[in-house]
Amino acid sequence: MSSKLKITIPCDEANHVCDKTQYKEATLWEKIKLNIHLLYCRACREYTTNNAKLTKKIKESKVDCLDKKCKESMKKELDQAINEQSA
Repeated sequence: MSSKLKITIPCDEANHVCDKTQYKEATLWEKIKLNIHLLYCRACREYTTNNAKLTKKIKESKVDCLDKKCKESMKKELDQAINEQSA
């Protein structure tokens, strides 16, 4: 194992850390490396900006999800309709 401290990260890892940061799962060291990467990578800065906008919009949304019972009922109806079409 190398004793060198690796500060730079590739874009795919930066995007992964960005996603982890969105869900508050990134470590402090990952966030530091991400911010260093964002200093020189325009594409990842854009990805991070878009990710933040998406997160904000999702939090602001007033979406009501179906409860489990309703979902199961819909699934049964769908399965029944598929079976009727197959027969």
